[in-house]
Amino acid sequence: MQSVLPPGIARRLWQVIAVGGVIATVLYGLFPSSAVGTIAFTLLAVVVVIACFAGPRRWGAEPPGAWLLMGAAALLFMIGVMIRPTVTEMPMPWPLLADVASFSGYLLLGAFVMVLLKKRGSLDRHAVLDGLIVCLAAGVATTLLLALPAAQIPGRDPVLSGIQGMYPMFDVLLLLLLVNLTFTAKTWPVSLIGLIVMMSMIFAGDLAYAIVGVQGHIYASPLLNVPYMIAYTGLGVAATHPSVVEMSRAAKLPAQAWSWPRLSLLLPALAVPFALLLTTGTRSAASRVLIAVTGAMIVALLLVRAIGAVRAQVAAQLRSEHQAIHDPLTGLPNRQSMSAEIERLLTVVDPEGHDRVWVYMLDLDGFKWVNDSWGHDTGDQLVIDVGRRLRTGVPHGIPVARVGGDEFLLLFIGEKGGALRLVDDIRGCFAKPFPVRDHDVVISASIGISHAAADPVNATVTAEALMRDADTAMYRAKDEGPGRSIIFDTSMHTQVRERIELEVALRQALAKEQLHVAYQPLVRLETGIPVGAEALVRWMHPERGPIPPMTFISIAEDAGLINAIGTWVRKEALRQLGVWRSEGTVHDDFYLSINVSPRQLSDPELPLIVSGEMVRYGVPPHCVALEMTESVMVDGSSVTSRVLFELRELGVRLLVDDFGTGFSALGYLRKFPVTGVKIDRSFVTGLGVNHEDDEIVRAVVAMSHALGLSVIAEGVETPLQREALYAVGVVNGQGWLWGAAVPADEFAQRWRDVVMGGPAVPEILENQSGRHRRPD
Repeated sequence: MQSVLPPGIARRLWQVIAVGGVIATVLYGLFPSSAVGTIAFTLLAVVVVIACFAGPRRWGAEPPGAWLLMGAAALLFMIGVMIRPTVTEMPMPWPLLADVASFSGYLLLGAFVMVLLKKRGSLDRHAVLDGLIVCLAAGVATTLLLALPAAQIPGRDPVLSGIQGMYPMFDVLLLLLLVNLTFTAKTWPVSLIGLIVMMSMIFAGDLAYAIVGVQGHIYASPLLNVPYMIAYTGLGVAATHPSVVEMSRAAKLPAQAWSWPRLSLLLPALAVPFALLLTTGTRSAASRVLIAVTGAMIVALLLVRAIGAVRAQVAAQLRSEHQAIHDPLTGLPNRQSMSAEIERLLTVVDPEGHDRVWVYMLDLDGFKWVNDSWGHDTGDQLVIDVGRRLRTGVPHGIPVARVGGDEFLLLFIGEKGGALRLVDDIRGCFAKPFPVRDHDVVISASIGISHAAADPVNATVTAEALMRDADTAMYRAKDEGPGRSIIFDTSMHTQVRERIELEVALRQALAKEQLHVAYQPLVRLETGIPVGAEALVRWMHPERGPIPPMTFISIAEDAGLINAIGTWVRKEALRQLGVWRSEGTVHDDFYLSINVSPRQLSDPELPLIVSGEMVRYGVPPHCVALEMTESVMVDGSSVTSRVLFELRELGVRLLVDDFGTGFSALGYLRKFPVTGVKIDRSFVTGLGVNHEDDEIVRAVVAMSHALGLSVIAEGVETPLQREALYAVGVVNGQGWLWGAAVPADEFAQRWRDVVMGGPAVPEILENQSGRHRRPD
């Protein structure tokens, strides 16, 4: 239920109740027998009862029924306190009305705390034992010093005397609940402190009434109600403070330690039986027997508690040790555990024999697709299922571990033949589909393998090297395609070192502006006139020369640099297009096509950023096209989908690059706001020669036209391909037939007159075979 109060006031309502409660308590203390005191008490009680019903609902506290119980208890306590001065002087059974109201309030209060403890999961065995120790001590003290004397007052109705003697018993139970509530909390939020104040003040007020009751009085002075007013104030704060939602959340400590706050209650409880033996009220044999029995029970509980504490500590230590060497999701050993196991195996293998220690590093192919499509919970379940299959699918005794998000590690001792058979066993674990969200998903694993002979002297170093080399081989296997397995060889070290050096150099190139943008024309096939250009990033290394994009783009993705590079390319391309438009180099409809990575499209701020850049450089949205791969649509999350729709709303074109090499599903083209597709060069190469390629291109064009999508053919290198594409309805093309991607100045110099001049067709540069070859 939403509060009618503004959020700012609602969050400070507990402060208003706290200040109001203090003021009401002071007024009641100054004018206890006047109308002012009565009005202050009544007003405070009514406000707190309303707060119990409305405050927790305002903040969504759970369970809501618990606070309804507390509100009803507060109402009954108010009735009992207010009518007690009046009914006390009346004949029986009227005095019992106040006690009926108070007793009912105690029952509802106990039910409230029990429901809260159950919801918190805080009914802890150790806390209950500690509470029983304190309650036994308090119970025997209140029985001997308060309950029995109150029940033995001469000249008073036996029923009334018995009821007065029961109040200390209720307070003992209240103390048990209070101890359990505080001992099972890691932290004390404001609402918990408010409840502790409430219950402590109820205990103090009942204790004051019990002391008066021992003297033969049921009601002595209105000042005895002052603790109840403080209790109401604490309850009002607890019910209206935002931390009331934390009261139902599990906050149990892993092991109930004997901390100093806890000992401050337990030690006095242990001393109570001995202190009672010294009092004058315990000279009777029955009293001493009661004290002895209570003392024995306290000692027994203390022993049980001590044994439980030791066992809990041992269990916590074992649990901590297990968690340190096991994966929490699958329960499999982790990297630390397997490293120690590899070291052990290196020391037990016979150095003179043929057996070697083999390490298998597995990485799931397609796991990111599952994770991004169905969420991390589904991805976690898939990891659990894979771990379960590996444990049951490989021979018994083969250690299996999870060492990363979707990485697993296995160990084997034996010769090469057995090691290769284990690879087949591992692949067999992925032969059947995995059930994912009512779908059957087929995934595979890339496997990197390393091995070494026994090395008891340098076992630690060798173990680390084996894991590192298996990891290196695994990445090499992934580069070659899903489901591959590769055994590590030393040449991979050189490749890894070169990759690391290139990553460092790429970071420096980005910082030192060694990258540049090249532009390749997008040409209308019929006229040969460029209608646009694709902006492509190029890297000229100062020592190695040009680095192919296919080499450094993958490094940029792995190193997390793809966003920075993509942003720089986009800004530079838009800036250059703005310059060309202002100088009249291109016409108003000339557009630039810019590649965007899946990571960039997962940024919800991308549409706003692109919009700002277009305004900054004076480029209209219809002159900008963003190219994405098919995987973006397949792996697209809700964020990516929203980003694509917002970009399209800006007026930006959205193209699917390398169409035909991925999923190529019609449903994805209809689901997302794409405006065109680019047919991959692999289909263009066989045009006019391979009938299957002709039919594939024809089908893609027909499908695209049916959906109202534009079509661009990539990799056009010969006039024959151009004519074949034009014959099936392709309008625009891109490729070496019209030249490679060149820097901005060269592009403008070559194409300015053609772009602005109209129907003149540029000269096609070709060799004798009719194919424009790439330079060496």
